Amino acid sequence: MTDKTADQGYVKLELTEGIGTISFFHPASNSLPGKILSELAATIENAGVDENIKVIVLKSAGDRAFCAGASFDELIAIQNLDEGKRFFSGFASVINAMRKCPKFIVGRVQGKTVGGGVGLASAVDLCFATKFASVKLSELAIGIGPFVVGPAVERKVGISGMNALAIDATTWKTPEWAKEKGLFAEVFESTEELDEAVNTLSKKLSKSNPDAMRALKEIFWKGTEDWDELLANRAALSGELVLSSFTRDAISAFKNERKSK
Repeated sequence: MTDKTADQGYVKLELTEGIGTISFFHPASNSLPGKILSELAATIENAGVDENIKVIVLKSAGDRAFCAGASFDELIAIQNLDEGKRFFSGFASVINAMRKCPKFIVGRVQGKTVGGGVGLASAVDLCFATKFASVKLSELAIGIGPFVVGPAVERKVGISGMNALAIDATTWKTPEWAKEKGLFAEVFESTEELDEAVNTLSKKLSKSNPDAMRALKEIFWKGTEDWDELLANRAALSGELVLSSFTRDAISAFKNERKSK
C-alpha cells in the first residue's frame, strides 16, 4: 500500500479477494498534482502485473467530488515549455497506464468530475456513477483545451459528445447525459447503491477467466496503439498554450474570482 499524509493527498491500493481497489485523495476536491498523478500511474501499472489482483476498482475519497482535474496551483506556476509539457503529461501517464493495464478497471464516480477527472472516468473499462456525478471539460474557459484527455473522452462519448463538452466549457452535463453518451454504464441514486453495484461486478470479475478478460481488453482498446506518442504531443501543445498571454490573463482572472468568493 502507498499512503501520503492527508494534507498532501494520497494514493492507496487495497487487495481483497482478488479485487485491487485503488483510491486517491487530495483536499482540494480531489484535484491531482503531478506527484500524485505519477504515483497513481505507477500504482495502476503495479496492480496490472500483480498475480493476486484479478480486477481493479478506481475510486476517490469523499462524497461529492470525484476529481477536480489537475492541480490549479501547479498550473499557474508553469514558467516554460518543458514545465508545461511535464505538467500535462501527468494525466497522459495515468490514461496510458489504464489503457495498457491487462486487467479490467471498474470506475466508481460518486460526485462531480472536471477536466482530467473526466479523462480518468473515460479511461476505465466500465464506469458506474451516482446522480451527483455531473461532468465538465473546463479547459477552454482558461484558454487551453482538453487535448490530453480528449482521445479517451472521445472514445467513450463520440465526436459530438466531445464537441459539446469541449466547446461549452462552463456548463455542467448531467449524469444522465453522460450515461446516454456512454461515459457511465449506470447511474445510481446513492453512494450505497453505487458501492453495491461496483462490489457485485468486481466479485464476479475476480472469478472470471483472466486470460479471457485480458484478450477482451486488448480488443476493446484496439486502435489506440499510438497513444504514447499522441498524448505526449497533446501535452506539448497544452504546455505551449498555457504560456500564452491570453491563457495567463484567463488564469489570473479565474484566480482572482476564486479568491473573491
